[in-house]
Amino acid sequence: MSIHSEVKRVTTHTLQEMKIKGEKIAMLTSYDFSMARMVDAAGVDVILVGDSASNVMAGHETTLPITLDQMIYHASSVVRAVQRALVVVDLPFGAYQGNSKEALTSAIRIMKESGAHAVKLEGGAEVRESIERILSAGIPVMGHLGLTPQSIYKFGTYTVRAREDEEAKTLLRDAKMLDEIGCFGIVLEKIPAALSKEVSELVYAPTIGIGAGADVDGQVLVVHDMLGITNEFNPRFLRRYHNLYEEIKGAVGNYVQDVRSRDFPNEKEQY
Repeated sequence: MSIHSEVKRVTTHTLQEMKIKGEKIAMLTSYDFSMARMVDAAGVDVILVGDSASNVMAGHETTLPITLDQMIYHASSVVRAVQRALVVVDLPFGAYQGNSKEALTSAIRIMKESGAHAVKLEGGAEVRESIERILSAGIPVMGHLGLTPQSIYKFGTYTVRAREDEEAKTLLRDAKMLDEIGCFGIVLEKIPAALSKEVSELVYAPTIGIGAGADVDGQVLVVHDMLGITNEFNPRFLRRYHNLYEEIKGAVGNYVQDVRSRDFPNEKEQY
């Protein structure tokens, strides 16, 4: 590939084509420039600037405290790093619920101030008006059903959703609605694999699973969990591809030891 050839950007249309061809979509989170650069270079199709930044970057117990300004800051950092992936940004808690005008204002701010390509928001019928209003401004929207972490206090637990018939029916109805009004993708979080398969076959939009089995159109994980930077979170759906917590801790420990023993810097490492 010559240095002059353009990197082909992933678009919402690309994801649709991938679903039609049966090609799986790989999605990961990123919240800063350095990480996003590596994730993008490795060939991930979609980068989610998740409100999970509230947990992994800021140390909060839930995703609720993160603000719109903070999401824009993280998104801007990611956008500057990315050449290929589609960048989707979570609308944080309080930025869209119950007020479609505020939802549109929040989405416009994210798009204008960060340069991101799309927004994601949680919920079904109860946020329909907000989604339609954002879509009417030409902003692509990704939906999110199943376990919706912003509603954690309503659920009271992070357990699997939609095991019961009633909740499963509601989820199917919401998925169909999100698809019909024009969401370009739907994240399905922590729901039974059989239900995910049903949703994926029902909707035109690509489905992205997290703890939702293999019969979805793509998968998403939090990058800090997948790389083993966080080490106290161990849900069944998580596959760790590295144990960076121990590796980084070990490297820092070696540095501290070398500084204390006067081994660092040596003669070659000074001017």
